[in-house]
Amino acid sequence: MKEMNITRIKICPRCGKAYHEPPAISRKDNQTLICPDCGTREALESIDVDGKEQEEILAIIHRNRRNI
Repeated sequence: MKEMNITRIKICPRCGKAYHEPPAISRKDNQTLICPDCGTREALESIDVDGKEQEEILAIIHRNRRNI
């Protein structure tokens, strides 16, 4: 049987952007599936990391993810 590789594109309800990576579960309700970036933002918000530093951290994650 031939295996089909299908990539599903999802829309994050928090930021409205499309993503295809495995989702994160929102810390707000422990149910809503959100994009990995918003999952990271929520985790960083929970330890009081400000928005500017959150974006710097996400940029580092994205840059390093491309090198894998």
